[in-house]
Amino acid sequence: MEMVYADASVSITELKKNPSAIIEQAEGFPVAILNHNKPAAYLVPAAAFEALLDKLEDVELAAIVKAREGQAEVEVSLDDL
Repeated sequence: MEMVYADASVSITELKKNPSAIIEQAEGFPVAILNHNKPAAYLVPAAAFEALLDKLEDVELAAIVKAREGQAEVEVSLDDL
């Protein structure tokens, strides 16, 4: 048994028939693309993908902040930059 991380799913055959309709019917949510009833890929709308990348960047920046927490501060003037 495989986990499907989307509320909607479609077979590759259905996707090939009319990809635009699948995207429209998804209404901005991800769609699991199934091959032989197993998830092969996920179709993620551009806006959702961009939001996901923004969140990943935030997580990476938070890790950098946490790693640098407690380090000595360095005074820098804007003119030096």
